[in-house]
Amino acid sequence: MRRIVRDSYNGIFGGVCEGFGEYFQTDPVIFRLLFIAMFFLFGGGIFIYLVAWIIIPDRY
Repeated sequence: MRRIVRDSYNGIFGGVCEGFGEYFQTDPVIFRLLFIAMFFLFGGGIFIYLVAWIIIPDRY
């Protein structure tokens, strides 16, 4: 069973997008752009990112 985990060693800021990219087997840049778009369009991108950073366990 696969679990989503942060990759703070290879990630840029907390490893949340890196973990999402590894879980969905896609480039983490896509998730970074999604969080930035959510920030500018809805204002909640940073809040959602911080909650994910707290909830998702780190690999290391």
